[in-house]
Amino acid sequence: MKPFERAVALTGGIATGKSTAAVILSMLGFRIIDADTIAHRMLELHTPEIVREFGEGILDETGAIERKRLGAIVFGDPEARARLEAILHPPIREEIERESLRQERLGKPYLIDIPLFYETGHYPIERVTVVYAPRQTQLERLIKRDGLSQEEALRRLEAQLDIETKRSRADWVIDNSGDLRQLQRECERIQEEILKAFS
Repeated sequence: MKPFERAVALTGGIATGKSTAAVILSMLGFRIIDADTIAHRMLELHTPEIVREFGEGILDETGAIERKRLGAIVFGDPEARARLEAILHPPIREEIERESLRQERLGKPYLIDIPLFYETGHYPIERVTVVYAPRQTQLERLIKRDGLSQEEALRRLEAQLDIETKRSRADWVIDNSGDLRQLQRECERIQEEILKAFS
């Protein structure tokens, strides 16, 4: 048995509503491996190495990594981001593979929620679902959600592959340019299509 055979990557762009879509898809019965949750766990486990690389200024008063401070360093600096990825990506990948093998034993399709699936190219997953919202919608949501300036929000958007490119490469697209009811309907449609593809 190999990892990823029945996996569908769930990805999108920042502020496209991927996390909300993941919750709905999970309520519809999909099992989901969450790469972000695994990444947070690895961030904690590898704190000493990360502090050695980026300095104690990234720590909060409890001695934990303050993700916003670390983000401010790596978002605008590809070299710094590459150094962080060199520490975190191997153990994250290992854990995702382990969880994938657990899911494979159940013999049903499952989702792996990977925000930067296209950007990293680390996972040999053949089928991909993209949660989509137009770039202007992303920008507005990001400013509102994270309290960022337009310039900061644009910098974060530009650190990722453009959402239209992701949309064009996807097997399935969940359109989240409307309201929650529309997103629910889109997730139900995609659920049927994924189950049909694996039947």
